[in-house]
Amino acid sequence: MQDRPPLERVLDLVKDLRVRCAWDRAQTRETLRPYLVEEVLELDHALREEDPDAIREELGDFLLHLAWQFVIAEERGEATPDDIADRVVRKMERRHPHLFDLGPREPWEQLKRKEGRKGVLDGLPPTLPDLLMAYRLQERAAGVGFDWPDTGGPLNKVREELEEVEEELSVGQDGHEALADEIGDLLFAVVNVARKAGVQPGPALDRTNAKFRRRFAEIERIAVEKGIDIHTAGLEVLDGLWDQVKRREG
Repeated sequence: MQDRPPLERVLDLVKDLRVRCAWDRAQTRETLRPYLVEEVLELDHALREEDPDAIREELGDFLLHLAWQFVIAEERGEATPDDIADRVVRKMERRHPHLFDLGPREPWEQLKRKEGRKGVLDGLPPTLPDLLMAYRLQERAAGVGFDWPDTGGPLNKVREELEEVEEELSVGQDGHEALADEIGDLLFAVVNVARKAGVQPGPALDRTNAKFRRRFAEIERIAVEKGIDIHTAGLEVLDGLWDQVKRREG
């Protein structure tokens, strides 16, 4: 069995489990979807941490769930693994015509239109995380030339949107709909700066979240050492501890 391709071995395992295990036999696409999303996120976390052992483990779990979907598609008569593999190969050949003697290199948006996408923004799944959705919308629009030439335009837009947020805040109605709209516009503009600078906003924010957690945990540790109750210390004291932590990080 070890001589067989890895995917075939996993497919055979899932097929066997579907026959001999009541739990596995009862699974459907709907029951497996939450686990699939969870496995993708766990793999993403392992990749972020650059942990080789965790990456191997999570790649295996992800492969297992892909195998489930292959097997279910075959059971329903929708497609075989070979059908799916052939579609992938044909798609990637179409998208790289210059590499497979199928014609000259073509702009990405032109290739997508040939594949049946009508609108430039069509096809993005509504479940994309908000930061990634903003990035992909901007990327799609940029593909047809709706884009600034450099980071200067997006930076000016950030300043403009920040002023509009400040104006809404001056009205004194925190949380009202107009303020939410302006904050949304500000976030969208910041994502545009990141995109033009070649930075993925989601991972960048993830790094900042991790940094904040690390620094705040250190504030709590120092506060315990000094006998400070962080719940009553106040902003000035906590801000001083924050600066202390930042100086220690160098």
